Amino acid sequence: MRVEEKKSEKMRIGPWFIFGFCILFIAQSISLGDVRIAGIFGDGMVLQQQAAVPIWGQASPFEEIQIKASWEGATVHSKADKQGKWTAKLETPSAGGPYTICIKAKNEIVLNDVLVGEVWFGSGQSNMWMPLKPSEWTPGAVNHEKEIREANYPRMRLFEVPQKSSGVSVDDIEGRWHVCKPDTAGDFSATAYFFGREIHKQLDVPVGLITASWGRTFIEPWTSEQGFAAVAELRDIYQKVRQANIEYADAMTLARQENRPLPEHLLKDNWKPTSLFNAMIYPVTPFAIRGVIWYQGESNCTQDDKMLYYHKMKALIQGWRQAWNRDDLPFYFVQLAPFAYTKQDWGKKMTTEYLPGIWNAQRTALSLPHTGMVVTTDITDINDIHPPNKQDVGKRLALIALAKVYGQQKLVYSGPLYRSMSIEANKVRLYFDHVGSGLASRDGHALTWFEIAGEDGRFVKANAEIDVNTVIVSNPKVLNPIVVRFAWHEQATPNLINKEGLPASPFRTN
Repeated sequence: MRVEEKKSEKMRIGPWFIFGFCILFIAQSISLGDVRIAGIFGDGMVLQQQAAVPIWGQASPFEEIQIKASWEGATVHSKADKQGKWTAKLETPSAGGPYTICIKAKNEIVLNDVLVGEVWFGSGQSNMWMPLKPSEWTPGAVNHEKEIREANYPRMRLFEVPQKSSGVSVDDIEGRWHVCKPDTAGDFSATAYFFGREIHKQLDVPVGLITASWGRTFIEPWTSEQGFAAVAELRDIYQKVRQANIEYADAMTLARQENRPLPEHLLKDNWKPTSLFNAMIYPVTPFAIRGVIWYQGESNCTQDDKMLYYHKMKALIQGWRQAWNRDDLPFYFVQLAPFAYTKQDWGKKMTTEYLPGIWNAQRTALSLPHTGMVVTTDITDINDIHPPNKQDVGKRLALIALAKVYGQQKLVYSGPLYRSMSIEANKVRLYFDHVGSGLASRDGHALTWFEIAGEDGRFVKANAEIDVNTVIVSNPKVLNPIVVRFAWHEQATPNLINKEGLPASPFRTN
């Protein structure tokens, strides 16, 4: 009797089990057969104009895919590899739209309201993340209520990469493109918004802005393994990354075998080298962009990186260029604003020269090709590490792009940058690049924050006067001057500018 009952029970369960299995199998088959696109693509996106734009995604292994855009002659084909990955390059026209793009295989995906124009990528820590509206950590942009109310630019589109970290490279992200309007702009990066708005107004083309930023992060997590590998001065970090990647891969294998999640300490790794590149940058490459804007360094300032930060910037920039497969990828960055770091509780004692050390490293990074730097000593709030004047930050970044990318060659896009010096008796003459139509004092008063030293290396306040396009520095107590420094203090807000109103960068002649 028990045998018959069990047999009867088996007969009742069997068909439903088989039916369920078939449904599951069919669903999985449909899922595997469906062509998919990477998360960076979507309705309302902007594609880089006049470029071979990569489009990529997943499908069944060896599946044929057709990509067709609604502009003339825009049909390309691709074929998935044995892992189901596929990619194609779509030639885009000059700026315009809206268009539709159809990706077709066993199923069909249609992307609507696609614009073609200029695409820029913004990244960094909290000053890049800082939205137009006030947040728990940031004050919001100057006149943020008015700025948000007027942020109605239907041909500007915004995409924010979700904040995630990973010990290994991640293939995809989730996200959504938004039309720039008051209810979307308020939560978006103020620096990126004001940069994009200026480009949009000056060029009268659609602009797409992608941001990937995270407050309080160091530069190391944003850097690729390949970037570290290429800079000899960072060999110790590279070796640690290699070892960490091995340990992470072993932990992942063990977690899969034992059907359990990764250990908590491996999941919280947004401070570790490469972790943000892996999860927030790598999945976006090789999406076609015109260039990068970068605002970061505050965290590295607190650990007194000095010129080591230059080597880290070199690794970051070269690594990203390799990831995008573009050696000439424009990379424009913001020099940190003056701030009273020494008055904060960082858990360590800082000096007023920590920040000038970072300034010097950032200025040195201009030696890398296709770079540009915005100076912010005149638009700061000494008591807030997040200066609210992001309008001028964005506009100055746009000046660099307009001059160096978009061919407005007569545009003055940088403040004075120290070039060289000559000693004339008991005085020092300083020479500058980017003097524009001449040097000037921002407030009409005597030049400030110049110091001079002799062989003893003791700096004293100096008199500084403009002589045509040079500055003559002296102090009657220093008879044999050797070195000059300018704005070499974390709270320095000097007044040397060019007549176009752009401030001089801090420097030290030796």
